[in-house]
Amino acid sequence: MIGFLRGRVIRSEPDKVILDVSGVGYEIHVPVSTYYELEKVDSEDAQLFIHTHVREDALQLFGFWTHREKQLFLRLIAVSGIGPRLAQTILSGMPPGELAEALTQGDFRRLTKIPGVGKKTAERMVLELRDKVRDLLSGDTEPAPARAQDDDLVLALVNLGYKKADVEKAVLRVEASNPELAFADKLRASLRFLSKV
Repeated sequence: MIGFLRGRVIRSEPDKVILDVSGVGYEIHVPVSTYYELEKVDSEDAQLFIHTHVREDALQLFGFWTHREKQLFLRLIAVSGIGPRLAQTILSGMPPGELAEALTQGDFRRLTKIPGVGKKTAERMVLELRDKVRDLLSGDTEPAPARAQDDDLVLALVNLGYKKADVEKAVLRVEASNPELAFADKLRASLRFLSKV
């Protein structure tokens, strides 16, 4: 099992990166919070905590900037009905500290705003994780700047599970308020707006 990788980022998108480790390119699925952090660091020396997910038909790597993020992911996939891709979407829909807080407080309203999380899934998450995530409560780091076009922003948010119409409204609102924001900042601001829709 792969538990940690360090290498050079040769391609990054809000939901995955390709990390060159000694000439081998690993495709690693990441939540948006990890993507923000990778945009801040020197792409020559990126490091991620890894969860190796083995299925009958595939082997997938999921990467996390912090050990806390990985622990939250592992606890999410232990919940009945939540697989690794949904857990990645959940971590992308809310920063780890806020997610742990919502789970411990039983805040179903906030949890159901995450794409793919309905009322029953939110109830299951709270029931199974309320007491198991208290140790993961803490603050989060700020996102990093990165340049990209608004079309890429819309595509990234749609790929995270949001409806295109809602995404376009969010991006237009963010663009109108501050057109000079970097891509990662626009992404975070758009996610904030979408969580209130």
